[in-house]
Amino acid sequence: MNAEDRRCVLVVDDDPGVRDVIRSMLESSGYSVLLAANGKEALRLLRTLRADLILTDLVMPEQEGIETIKTLRREYPEIKVIAMSGAFGGDYLRIAAYLGAHATLAKPIQMDRLLRLVSETLASGQ
Repeated sequence: MNAEDRRCVLVVDDDPGVRDVIRSMLESSGYSVLLAANGKEALRLLRTLRADLILTDLVMPEQEGIETIKTLRREYPEIKVIAMSGAFGGDYLRIAAYLGAHATLAKPIQMDRLLRLVSETLASGQ
């Protein structure tokens, strides 16, 4: 598979350590990866670059994940979204799913579950 055939995942998280670990796992599984520190930065990237899936945290400064998901559903309905959060006992994840996230993932993240969820979400016809 050449670089142009690889599926691209945009990882949006305000924690650089989390972004780096997820990037490393996804790249080692054959995905192309873009990184953003918040929703505002992610949407700016999407104006010029293509992503097949957005993996976004929900609690971030500048623009949090719930607002980002609303914007993605309106402006980029073809892009799949996985929301991740460890905040508020899962309430944010339920809201994210209601607003159009294709899947949700509770933190702390189990990497095997993350990779399976990314693969399943990209393969789904939703």
